[in-house]
Amino acid sequence: MQSIKTVMKNPAERRTISMRKYMSNALWGAKTALMNPSGDQMTGWLIVVLVVVVVGAVFMTLYQGSITTIWNSIVSKITGLLG
Repeated sequence: MQSIKTVMKNPAERRTISMRKYMSNALWGAKTALMNPSGDQMTGWLIVVLVVVVVGAVFMTLYQGSITTIWNSIVSKITGLLG
């Protein structure tokens, strides 16, 4: 790792793009992607989120008993190990 004095003596070794500028560019890219005037990308992400929520809800409804049994087994093993 370089100290400030070393970096100041060797300006050619400085980063060409700072982390602040890099983050600013990344946030600007995300902003422009979300503000797409056509709305296609946002609609696509909303559909993906909706599908994941629906599939998760169906999975939880169908396998609630099994999930509860597995969870209780895990908790009992952990509490048994802890004393």
